[in-house]
Amino acid sequence: MGVSRNATQEEIKRAFHNLAHKHHPDKGGDEKKFREINEAYQVLSDKEKREQYDRFGQVFEGGGIPNWDFSQGFNFGDFSDFGDLGEMFEDFFGFDRRGARKREIKKGQDIRIDIEIPLEATLKNIDREVSLYKKILCSRCSGTGAEPGTAINECFSCRGTGEVQQVKRTFLGSFTRWTVCPECKGEGQKPEKLCNVCKGEGRVGGKEDIKIFIPAGVDTNQMIKVAGKGEAGKRGGKSGDLYVRVLVKKHPLFQRQGDDLFASQEISFSQAALGDEIETLVLEGIKILLNVPAGTESGKVLRISGKGIPHFTGYGRGDLYVELIVRTPKHLTKTQKDLLKKLRDEGI
Repeated sequence: MGVSRNATQEEIKRAFHNLAHKHHPDKGGDEKKFREINEAYQVLSDKEKREQYDRFGQVFEGGGIPNWDFSQGFNFGDFSDFGDLGEMFEDFFGFDRRGARKREIKKGQDIRIDIEIPLEATLKNIDREVSLYKKILCSRCSGTGAEPGTAINECFSCRGTGEVQQVKRTFLGSFTRWTVCPECKGEGQKPEKLCNVCKGEGRVGGKEDIKIFIPAGVDTNQMIKVAGKGEAGKRGGKSGDLYVRVLVKKHPLFQRQGDDLFASQEISFSQAALGDEIETLVLEGIKILLNVPAGTESGKVLRISGKGIPHFTGYGRGDLYVELIVRTPKHLTKTQKDLLKKLRDEGI
């Protein structure tokens, strides 16, 4: 009727009167066209029928099945109110929910591996090399699957489309579907003579050494993607990707929380009481001076700025927090005991 999908009832009524006047048989119009206009108006002017039309594209009576045109593609989402019926159609006819035909995927498989690194390795960018045994490109045919010097011809069965039509007869009627060509496995072409090494696969089992870049600041369970370093695709298909999960080993002295580090260090009673300058170890493996204020209590935490883990963004570092533990001596000499008794007498 030439109205938009969101047309109001008034717009539909106005369009009907204009078209009916134009195509009325008594005025020399086309009777068939007039009948189609009248049928369209009967649907669009009825709220229930219009909703049915908006959903299915065709109104049907008495619980029958609408006469869909499968040649224009089909959205199995239209069966959402019929429980598992939509999924039944997908599995039965070989369509996905977008109406796209299912084809054999030539892309190589992705590979996932774990790499363990020490905590110190997170301080800077590093490269790690791994050797993987996987499907690699056939060196003889360069991935084409054809013996060198021979042709690759268009598949005779599907004429290069990679698909063939099949007619299915069901209780709903006859349906035509497209399916992967069994001759060429959906590729649309076949080697005149298969490669003697890979037997037409375009890939063989082999070892590849791969360099993996691990950025500073990486943390446990973070994934690094190495594009195109998974298994080679079949007959020139795109290679899969390599996914590397990083596992950072626990350190005997430092505990990591985000980009901050935590450690503990013992000091003597006299150092805690009088204050002192002590040496403390940082993750780089070097010692730096740390000022212990006088009157420090056991459990006090001192912060050393910028001595934690580099931020993954590449700018700055976290901090190092050192907990001071006042050490209580267990074995004292006579002189030490005498001195402590004097301090006790002084109220210390």
